[in-house]
Amino acid sequence: MALKQQLHQRQVQKLILAPALQQAIKLLPMTNLDLIEVIDAELSENPMLEIKEETSEQEQDSDVDSKENEGKIEDFLNEQIGEKDQDFEKYFHEYFDDGFRSLSINKKEAPVLENFVSKDRTLWDHLDWQANLTFYKEKEKEIARNIIGNINEDGYLISSVEEIAKVLDVSIGEVERIREKIKRFDPISIGSLTLQEAMLTQLEYLKIDDEVIQKIISDYLPLLEKSDYALLGKELDLPLSDIKSRIDVIKGLNPTPGVKYSQEKTEYVVPDIIVRKEDDKLVIIIDDEGLPKLRISRFYKELLAKSSKEKSDTYPYLKEHMKKAFWFLRSLDQRNQTIYKVAKYIVNRQKDFLEKGLEYIKPLTLMELAEEIGVHESTVGRVVANKHMLTSRGTFSLKYFFHKSLTGDYGEEISSLRVKEHIKKLVEKEERNDPLSDIEIESILSKENFRIARRTVAKYRKQLKIPPSHVRKRKYLMEVTE
Repeated sequence: MALKQQLHQRQVQKLILAPALQQAIKLLPMTNLDLIEVIDAELSENPMLEIKEETSEQEQDSDVDSKENEGKIEDFLNEQIGEKDQDFEKYFHEYFDDGFRSLSINKKEAPVLENFVSKDRTLWDHLDWQANLTFYKEKEKEIARNIIGNINEDGYLISSVEEIAKVLDVSIGEVERIREKIKRFDPISIGSLTLQEAMLTQLEYLKIDDEVIQKIISDYLPLLEKSDYALLGKELDLPLSDIKSRIDVIKGLNPTPGVKYSQEKTEYVVPDIIVRKEDDKLVIIIDDEGLPKLRISRFYKELLAKSSKEKSDTYPYLKEHMKKAFWFLRSLDQRNQTIYKVAKYIVNRQKDFLEKGLEYIKPLTLMELAEEIGVHESTVGRVVANKHMLTSRGTFSLKYFFHKSLTGDYGEEISSLRVKEHIKKLVEKEERNDPLSDIEIESILSKENFRIARRTVAKYRKQLKIPPSHVRKRKYLMEVTE
């Protein structure tokens, strides 16, 4: 069969997002810090945009006079955008209520933080420093650098000794000799291959010569993890009191020696939404502190109008950038409006929770909110991502308010957060020598109008990081054993 080229015409439907709509969607999940970077980039690329500085009283009066011409300016911008974009422009005019308030403070220049904050030394920097003081031969330094480079943040060697020896073309014994010296670096047991090796190295450094402790670490760590102290005592033929004293020593060892130099720091959350109570009403404020206020440059507006009349060569360039600036401002405004409407619905839905506490929180899903405010579910998902709300009860991630519902005995919807809180309180108040099992917790909850299965109780208990009843009982017995 011969191959030949032919032309065919067919009609298909495709979903194509205009660049301006893509930009509007991209801005939704951004935090204020991310948005500042985007705004700075847009300011540097688009001469049509400028920062709206604080003005004097005379300039404010002038601004009031100039507002009379806003209708003409808007018509002019629409004319420059072109008729083909009018449908998309209508999308931006479908705004929500204009009742949102913003908290803005003028952006002031501040000294560069890096001039005052020193960089913390990493684990690998600390180990390299010790290696340079320990090893003098170039080959030994090379082996040490390779070992240190394969140590993870917890302090364990993630490559085998054989792999390192093969890469460097040296003997396994030579790599092992260097590794043994590195294990005596600070922190002790760094570069160990297993948890048992790390803990035994620490025992040796602390000069704790106890065969029972060494045997527990070498052979019975699984029983220790399960808190099965009775079986551990039976295996070692020792009373619980002797087992307890050994376990106290083991608890003093460090299972992750590298964490001491971890770069993980406390992350401080800057709320995007502030909810305050004013005159017995909850007021929602969009916190745009630090965000520069933008406007279209009047100079370039006049220049565009002039070049349009004169048919200047700069007209296409100015028109294109005016169009981009116009859509960027609309996208920013649309972002604030969308965030405000999502926050408004959450506050109205969770008003009892904000005023009375967790017992009154109500279930909420992305789909429910999306249907109520008339947007797609994915839009709500983008809005709640990385956003936080400051309330009188603390700062919450917007995702905190979205959780599944359970049905009570009378058909009402109950939040899963309420169920988890009840489980937590039941465990806190239980008799420690006779802890509640999942079946008993299920029975108690059913009497309190929480219809929930045992497997759901177990799932929520695990999410709360509460161990099973038999483990809780073993830990209690160890605590009371003399």
